[in-house]
Amino acid sequence: MHDKFKRRFRAAKADERLRRQIAREAARRLFATVGPAEGEAHLREASESEYYTAKRKAAAVLGHKVRPGDLPTDSEVRAEVLDLARSKVEIGMIDEPESDEPPARLADHIDRFALYKLRLEPLAAVKQNPKYHPEGDALYHSLQVFEKARAIRPYDEEFLLAALLHDVGKGVDPRDHVAAGLEALRGALTERTAWLIEHHMDPLALREQKLSPRARAALEACEWYDDLMLLRELDEAGRDVGAPVGTIDEALAYLRGLEAEDYLRD
Repeated sequence: MHDKFKRRFRAAKADERLRRQIAREAARRLFATVGPAEGEAHLREASESEYYTAKRKAAAVLGHKVRPGDLPTDSEVRAEVLDLARSKVEIGMIDEPESDEPPARLADHIDRFALYKLRLEPLAAVKQNPKYHPEGDALYHSLQVFEKARAIRPYDEEFLLAALLHDVGKGVDPRDHVAAGLEALRGALTERTAWLIEHHMDPLALREQKLSPRARAALEACEWYDDLMLLRELDEAGRDVGAPVGTIDEALAYLRGLEAEDYLRD
């Protein structure tokens, strides 16, 4: 039975690697179409048929026959386009506006809300352990946490973003979703939001007495400690089966509205 489980695990990991390889190759093929144009900061659009063709050709080039339903999603390919754009910027293959500051982050070149959406969309395919997350996929969980945070802190954009984005790393590297999420959002978060995401698992370690005295003291001394404990409370509360939530677009539209409020410029 143990050997059977190991075989299934290895097969699942191989399928995951293949999807990632296909997504990367499709992104390379689509980059000229959807990558940032010279002098622009946004990814461009491509049709579903263009995405599908790129994915099928990518699979063929890699020497694999893949059923359409097992191909990576369009959002997975767009995420790879983002990473490809960032790598091209960092090594100087993409020209950019003159600046005294050397660009090193993809978030400097695209709208941050577009980046949030592209990092959130893959979470719909991330199935979680029902023992801890009976509500279902990671996107549904994230939207639940956002809704609960909005009910308590409707005008706190930084806190709301932490609630919405705290698990985006699960769509990149579930083995270390915190570090993966911070890297995926690099340059698109304020210091406070990034700190909340970075430490959102620490209250659990604190509760289980797994933090060293020094780490505990540093955590409790932070000015955002109370925010962190509230985020953890909402994270654990956002696991209801069948709870009503909005869409990614609705959540981001609400946050855009906060950005436009006059009081934020005072």
